Amino acid sequence: MKDVIIACDFPCESDALSFLDRFSLTERKPFVKIGMELFYGAGPSIVREIKRRGHRIFLDLKLHDIPNTVRKTMKVLSALDVDMTNVHAAGTIEMMQAALEGLTRFDGTRPLLVAVTQLTSTSEERMNSELLVQGHIQDVISRYAENAAAAGLDGVVCSPLESSLVKSSCGQEFLTVTPGIRFADSASDDQVRITTPSRAREIGSDYIVVGRPITGAADPVSAYQRCLNEFVYGK
Repeated sequence: MKDVIIACDFPCESDALSFLDRFSLTERKPFVKIGMELFYGAGPSIVREIKRRGHRIFLDLKLHDIPNTVRKTMKVLSALDVDMTNVHAAGTIEMMQAALEGLTRFDGTRPLLVAVTQLTSTSEERMNSELLVQGHIQDVISRYAENAAAAGLDGVVCSPLESSLVKSSCGQEFLTVTPGIRFADSASDDQVRITTPSRAREIGSDYIVVGRPITGAADPVSAYQRCLNEFVYGK
């Protein structure tokens, strides 16, 4: 099932909850991304409060550390009852496997776990020259996705432009969670590998993560509905 995830990139709890209050009367409770800014500013309590309000949560902390540290951290995050969380694929297959182990509860349940391939702000030139990761960015993303699949993860975070590539490498059931979404009449801001909700649907994204086009809109509820119409319903 396709869905739109709203990136609640706010500095504090009051800003985030005031924003979500706008959706209190909507038929569909938005899937919400809590990233580093909000989580570090408000702490775990913000996860519990947003969950209490009936929203699904993607906890976007992009863990990247030695396997043992990631395993222990994921065990803590698993207790927050989020619906999805992530790691950096660059942390190796062993680290991703450790993350999966830590995230899995005693009863065998766990949130979805996805791995970040390359940030949508990273161009191929920067990847080659600054990170010293040589080759075409599509090849690197494909390999990172294959590593995530080998580790047992559910999918990857990638640009919507790479969704079909990932599906081709890892299968149609392997999830693609894609930021870098802008309306055709929106600014690109600091992202370089971007596309529209409707094009992301065509390419094969399973989830799109949308921040400023919704949170910065004069009418966020209408902007969210526009995303749903274009991406989920294909209108």
